[in-house]
Amino acid sequence: MPQQKDIVKIAIQMPGAYPQLIQLDQKKPLTAVIKEVCDKWNLPGPDNYALQYADGVQTYITESNRLDIKNGSILRLTKAPGRCAEDLYKGIQSSDSGVRCDSLKLLADVSTDITFAQEFISRDGHSLLVKIVEDAHEAPLIMTHTLTAFMELMDHGIVSWENLSSVFIKKIASFGNAKVLDTSIQQVSLAILESMVLSSSSLFNEVKHEITLERLVSHLQVTNQQLQTKAMALLMAMLLAGGEADRQELFEFLEKRNLRQYIHKNIIHSSSSVGDEMAHYLYVLQTVRLNHLEARMRTPLDSYNQQRDMLHGLRQAAFETESESGLSNERRRSLCAKEFKKLGFSNNSNPGLDLSRCPPGLLALDTMAYFASRYPDAYSRFVLENSSREDKHECPFARSSIQLTLILCEILRIGEPPSETGSDYHPIFFAQDRLLEELFCICIQLLNKTWKEMRATQEDFDKVMQVVREQITRTLSSKPTSLELFKNKVNVLNYSEILKLRQTERLHQEETLAPPVLELKERLKPELLELIRQQRLNRLCHGTLFRKISSRRRQDKLWYCRLSPNHKVLHYGDVEEETEMPSIEALQEKIPVADIKSVVTGKDCPHMKENKGKQTKEVLDLAFSITYDVEEYSLNFIASSRTDFCLWTDGLNVLLGKEMSSESMRSELEILLSMEIKLRLLDLENVPIPDTAPPIPKPPSNFNFCYDFSQAEQ
Repeated sequence: MPQQKDIVKIAIQMPGAYPQLIQLDQKKPLTAVIKEVCDKWNLPGPDNYALQYADGVQTYITESNRLDIKNGSILRLTKAPGRCAEDLYKGIQSSDSGVRCDSLKLLADVSTDITFAQEFISRDGHSLLVKIVEDAHEAPLIMTHTLTAFMELMDHGIVSWENLSSVFIKKIASFGNAKVLDTSIQQVSLAILESMVLSSSSLFNEVKHEITLERLVSHLQVTNQQLQTKAMALLMAMLLAGGEADRQELFEFLEKRNLRQYIHKNIIHSSSSVGDEMAHYLYVLQTVRLNHLEARMRTPLDSYNQQRDMLHGLRQAAFETESESGLSNERRRSLCAKEFKKLGFSNNSNPGLDLSRCPPGLLALDTMAYFASRYPDAYSRFVLENSSREDKHECPFARSSIQLTLILCEILRIGEPPSETGSDYHPIFFAQDRLLEELFCICIQLLNKTWKEMRATQEDFDKVMQVVREQITRTLSSKPTSLELFKNKVNVLNYSEILKLRQTERLHQEETLAPPVLELKERLKPELLELIRQQRLNRLCHGTLFRKISSRRRQDKLWYCRLSPNHKVLHYGDVEEETEMPSIEALQEKIPVADIKSVVTGKDCPHMKENKGKQTKEVLDLAFSITYDVEEYSLNFIASSRTDFCLWTDGLNVLLGKEMSSESMRSELEILLSMEIKLRLLDLENVPIPDTAPPIPKPPSNFNFCYDFSQAEQ
């Protein structure tokens, strides 16, 4: 007698027959289950049949995945994967082009299933697809289906990419290089080339030899966004897969073609919104390009003589010095030390010691030299203005520059490898050739301005740098698209504005409330917490789109998860890119809330433990998992943003009867409490409250008093 936990209640469908409602015994072999189902429908040859999910991704049921079947699942009796593979293998060799087209289209659909893929590849079916591509005699639609099926089969990792012939690689590259060709063929061809490049260094070199970079860049200039994205994906794969020399060569080519400027004008500016996949590739391009500064950032100035000319160039550009040839060595050293001190070096006799810290290393000297040569008037004004102030109020140029360079490196994440899920690119990067240096030139002048606004002394140095960091990060978060716009916005965000913003953000954190107010606050908390709980559950019922992370392919697949309206079941399943909010019926997987044991986050997640040491802090901060069932299976998530992470972890904790603990919950609770307390404490005594709204006053005779915001955005 099977135990209750081994029984799953499911429905099985077959076209033209009434569904069977059965109790599936998970201990019984699948062959026996299929035979019983076939017998009820009087179907001979049960070996020719298999079970697969009827909804969503129609995966074949095997002994290895049968435990994923949940109560209420709807399955379908269909052709066994071996029989299906045999039929399609024959169909794609048919002399009838219509049969070949239909067979290849179906093959492209079913090849996403690994069970079928193993059967088809065991018949050497992938070699048949390679031959169709190499012969290149088929119509565009048939060729598109062929390439798509091939890509899906290879994605399972059953066959190595390195087994492909040079003839095949050249043919795929020729599709990518073609000036006039069906765009669907080109899109799949570019995706295949991307996978080749990421699979091995030998294939990278072969693809690099065959693909025409001119044509690849020209694909970015078309209106078809999917083709643009595939071309960008291949470019990024080539940047990531190649060595330093390959990257430099590719960057030089792209710079000659003004790729960044083209992206800024035609992809960022012309599109109302950049898609998630394209945003990721823009982020990768930005990260890889900025990381060429890492070597200078990690290199300390070992000796004074190493960069002597650059250091003395800074000194001579700031001060009008007489000829030093007639001075004695002692007098010359004294003069240099005095001027290096005015420049703001701590070690004025050996300023190289100030640049021994890494980061920012020699990069700080580079940014100072760039500022002095690119904007000599602003540089001289900064140095001379501060050298004439009282000692305690002077802003040290060199010390400030070194710290500012470090701050910019941290904000721009120079030296960090690109994240697999990152998409936080700066549009300003694509509008400027030397972003770090130009940002430095703007921000060092901002620093001097903020120093004066704060009336700072040397003891306030760290405080000033914190304000400057906040000014920069707040401005960059608004995604300015040009240096001029960044400059305008960051200068408007002066010290008094920062104080106002901080005060606004601190209002809900005030801890100096009077006892009666604190008591009121505690009384209001349960009601407001319940409001937040309901919001979290409503968000889970609406659901969220998540991305599956793959180490081999950039085209990550998507899946959706949502809570049932009765809050008893989590539904999830794979979805297409365009899906906004799939119905619960479209999500074939489910987990009863009663089976959920715990919610874990960050490095405690199973999928983070599997890749220990390979995940960035950004990914760890967005990862969470739920464990369920007695065997403690897990469902693993990586949120697209910190907001989604907080909403889901809070909502799951609510379902489990636990306390919400995210920073979003705390922030929202404080905002609601502050607003509610202010409303309760309004002094309305003897204030008549009208029953109807007051009349709207007449408009003024002119609007000359209005501020023209458009001027500030220029």
